[in-house]
Parts: sequence; structure tokens; C-alpha cells
Amino acid sequence: MQSKSLKGKINHAVCKWCYSDIPLEEFTEKVKDIGIKGIDLLEPDEWKISQKNGLTCSLGTDSFVSIENGFNDTKNHALLMSNYKELIEKAADNGISQIIVFSGNRQGISDQEGWENCADGLDPLVKMAEKLNVILVMELLNSKVNHIDYQCDYTKWGVDLVEKIGSPNFKLLYDIYHMQIMEGDVIRTIKKYHDYISHYHTGGVPGRNEINNAQELNYPAIMKAIYNSGFAGFVAQEFIPTYTDKLKALAEGVKICDI
Repeated sequence: MQSKSLKGKINHAVCKWCYSDIPLEEFTEKVKDIGIKGIDLLEPDEWKISQKNGLTCSLGTDSFVSIENGFNDTKNHALLMSNYKELIEKAADNGISQIIVFSGNRQGISDQEGWENCADGLDPLVKMAEKLNVILVMELLNSKVNHIDYQCDYTKWGVDLVEKIGSPNFKLLYDIYHMQIMEGDVIRTIKKYHDYISHYHTGGVPGRNEINNAQELNYPAIMKAIYNSGFAGFVAQEFIPTYTDKLKALAEGVKICDI
């Protein structure tokens, strides 16, 4: 494990679900030694465990959050409104600055209709988030391999939604793995749309495994583009380790991204 030699240009985080066999308490202790500052996709009852060991929850979630059933369908709005209001309040009370949201699957809903429905459903929650200093972050996911039929599957669709809502408290999670699959052109996209992005995820393409030279993305170059854009948020490792020593794989990923 290495952390003392990190350069400090990138705020490193990790998605816990990729290491589900390691208890959270143990995980937080070990990843801190690697140089990780935040853990993504923890639920409220897990936030204190992370914070106790000096790490933040860099992106919060909860058990009700669904990739498939999101804000693009008005039938989901009432329940999402109720659940997210409570989650935003919990986040604010616990110093969690970002909460994940999803468009949902198309399920026959056109991109225009889904876009309008997302804006309508999210707008009151974003206004609440503004008052409580919480950012709602919609993830860009691929609909070719991992999340068939997901609606927010191209950067421009998400960018247009951010512009429609028009608040600094609604941004995008640019998942590098997912967007390489959908559209490629990663570095130019980051340079063009960095103002719309408040969080990044990594992953090797193809396969969503380690981000080393066994896959097609040039992560040091991508990290330089992110850093040069002025980004000050978190870059979270979200690859599925294949190494026997999973934390060694994580340490390698952090080092690759530590430009």
C-alpha cells in the first residue's frame, strides 16, 4: 500500500460495492492508508462508520434509490419526492455534500418526455438542496452493456437537463467507463462540459476491471484533463478487482490516477 507519496492534485475516492466482501469498518481503515479520502454510495447508517475513521461519504445513497425507476417517469415522482426529501435532510445533518439520483429506464418514454419529466420531478428537490447545501448528482450510465434502456446515457442529454434545471446544486456524475462505451471522446467531452460535472467514476474498458494497461483508456491523460479543468471534487475508483489482493488493485488504480 502507498499513500505518503501521493501528489495531492486529485481527491481520491472509492465505491464500496466493488469490495463487498470486506467489512466497512475494516475497509475504511485500510483504504485510508492507500490515500483514499472518500467512499461512494454509502447509505445513511454507514456514514458514521466512514466518518469515524476520518473519511467522508463522497456520494450518498439509500436503499430506495433505483437505477431503473427514476425521475423520467411521473408515476415515480411522489414516492421519490418523499424519500429524497428525507435523504437530503439526513445528508445535510451529517455533512454529506452529494446525493446520487438516476433518470430511470426509458420503458417506452421518449428522450424528450423523459427529460421534461426529470426536470419537473427534480426541480423542487433541487430547490430544497440549495437551501441545505447538498448537490444532487445524476449518473451517466451506458445502455449498451450494463444498464439496458437507461435514459441518461449520453453526456449531452444530461448537460441539457442541468441547463434546464439551472442550479449549481444539480450536476452530473461522469462515469468514464460508461461514457467510453456509449460515446468515447472522453477527454474532449471533459474539456467541453466540465462545468456540468461534480463527480467522476473510473473503470477499465472493456470489462470494468482494473484501469491499468490491460484496457483501452489512458487514465493518466484523462486525469490530467480533469485536473486542468479546475475540478476540485472526487474521482472515485469503480472498477471490479480481479486481483487476489483487491486492495492492491485499488492502490494501483489510485497511483495510476495520481498525476
